[in-house]
Amino acid sequence: MTRPARRDPSRLTEATGFRDFVRDGWGAGDRAVRLSPGAAEAAARHREQLRSVLPGVRIAVASGWAPVRSNDTDHGFRPDSDFSWLTGCNAEGAVLVLHPDGDAELFLREPAGPDDADFFANARDGELWIGPVPGLAEWSSALGVRCRPIHDLPSALRGRLPSIHATGGVDPLLDALAGHSSELRRVLAELRRIKDDWEIGQLQSAVDATVQGFADVAAELKTAVAGGGERWLQGTFDRRARTAGNGPGYASIVAAGPHAPVLHWVRNDGPVPEDGVLLLDAGVELDTLYTADITRTLPVSGVFSAAQRKVHDLVEAAVEAALAEVRPGVAYREFHRAAMRVLAVGLHDWGLLPVSVDESLDEDGQHHRRYIVCGIGHFLGLDVHDCASSSPEAYHEGVLEEGMALTVEPGLYFHPHDETVPPELRGIGVRIEENLVVTATGNHMLSSALPRDAAGLETWVSARR
Repeated sequence: MTRPARRDPSRLTEATGFRDFVRDGWGAGDRAVRLSPGAAEAAARHREQLRSVLPGVRIAVASGWAPVRSNDTDHGFRPDSDFSWLTGCNAEGAVLVLHPDGDAELFLREPAGPDDADFFANARDGELWIGPVPGLAEWSSALGVRCRPIHDLPSALRGRLPSIHATGGVDPLLDALAGHSSELRRVLAELRRIKDDWEIGQLQSAVDATVQGFADVAAELKTAVAGGGERWLQGTFDRRARTAGNGPGYASIVAAGPHAPVLHWVRNDGPVPEDGVLLLDAGVELDTLYTADITRTLPVSGVFSAAQRKVHDLVEAAVEAALAEVRPGVAYREFHRAAMRVLAVGLHDWGLLPVSVDESLDEDGQHHRRYIVCGIGHFLGLDVHDCASSSPEAYHEGVLEEGMALTVEPGLYFHPHDETVPPELRGIGVRIEENLVVTATGNHMLSSALPRDAAGLETWVSARR
């Protein structure tokens, strides 16, 4: 006798009783869009800026998709920064289309309601799995933009005239329909260099939350020394970032003791020695995706050793020299040059350079860069290294303009195995990173709530330990 095949109990789409029962009896879920005040208005201004630079064309920008971590699990979703700047929307799989007549349309996936099998059968998108999400009506009301189902996108992009400028590599559907335009990325990056008042307010809020995160870390130094290590401190800061905003703006660098000279120490899996320094480079990313990027080098015990203080004082002098060059009309590279000269002079005075200061600063020299191979600043905004698609003439080869947000971050990094430095300096790494905005007369420090001088840091850490 042949037994009938048994149905897999997990295949609920084939269970008619379940399908009939699960379809009815659902009240209205909370699908409200929660935007930060001013976000929709800022996005509308940004769209107008883009239209003025690229008139007469269609523009398409996608939000993208969460990258797959493994199998059926994904990393957290974060919308494409250009998409966010133009919309204020955080919906996955969305596409913004700007038409030549000034009209804007946002194409979105309709939520899967109880009549749709995806409601219960799709663990990635079904509302029984992920909870209610805003629909087209909710997004349209919140953003002031007409919203249409994503399956209407091909009709909006049909034909070759007017031409289409689109961001590529973000959404396969948009790539298939419109290709991509590197020119669009450049234009957007260069527009984003100049922050409006709303954006500067977002950056200040991100910095304020980051300062609180640094205070949280300082309060946990004893626990970290006792056994929690760098992992404990990373978790401490990241908890603040997740509570105050979307999360960390980048992989937090929590580099204690001999790890402090490692520029991108993101493993954060070592101990925290009582007599070492902690180089903490971290930033809170708000729900609007604007991020801070601050670094301080903290004395774990509350007091710098003589060697640590010596290095810190030189880096601090380099910061002061750099900040003096941040003002409108000054070449972007000037603050870099100013800091590097201070560092080269100091290293020469310590006997660490095999040539003169001028020879080291020459383009063919650069001997001092052994101890600071990185740059000492970058634009800041929606991305921690913001506006990276700008042309050289608009970035490193350009001049500073009012409204630009940037970091200034000189440092010195003496690795434990570097035999060109005396033993007492080996294993010391110091970086000081400030966040600031160029103003009409100079610059405004966003991160001034954190001390940067050695004495001030000793007092600040001791008060929190």
